[in-house]
Amino acid sequence: VLSIFIQCIAIAGMVSLLWFGVAYSLSFSAGGEWIGDLSSAFLVNLTRGTVHPGSHVPESVFIMFQMTFAIITPALIIGAYVERIRFSAVLIFSALWVLIVYAPVTHWIWGGGWLAERGVLDFAGGIVVHVTAGVSALMVAWLLGPRRGFPHSVHPPHAPWMVMVGASLL
Repeated sequence: VLSIFIQCIAIAGMVSLLWFGVAYSLSFSAGGEWIGDLSSAFLVNLTRGTVHPGSHVPESVFIMFQMTFAIITPALIIGAYVERIRFSAVLIFSALWVLIVYAPVTHWIWGGGWLAERGVLDFAGGIVVHVTAGVSALMVAWLLGPRRGFPHSVHPPHAPWMVMVGASLL
């Protein structure tokens, strides 16, 4: 349980830095159909009065709101590899995943990319968050193979009440 908490906290910190550095720009700047450009890297064009294009929301609020999705999505994948990979691998995987999978898919749908141009709508994150995390988790679990001892010695969860608390928080 403690390792999962630490992984979530580390992912939150690392993704926040990546988001402000380059991921927000790759997701929401003009760019092309497939990925944004780096015109907003490190929030270089953000001023106090900047309003996010297409809405009446200050861009700073929009950036923080979208960052919560960027943080929670790789954290959802943790369940696929919990206690099966090293902490450093969790951070490397999550950083690469945010830049290679999350930012482009976010641009495709929420950032005006090729799927948005074709009328795809995703109001609650079903595609950007849940489909990308679910498919990625499935692929990671498949690549890692079965847990040690499975199916002959199944180990119950460490704390079922924590599973309930996590599900309630989601």
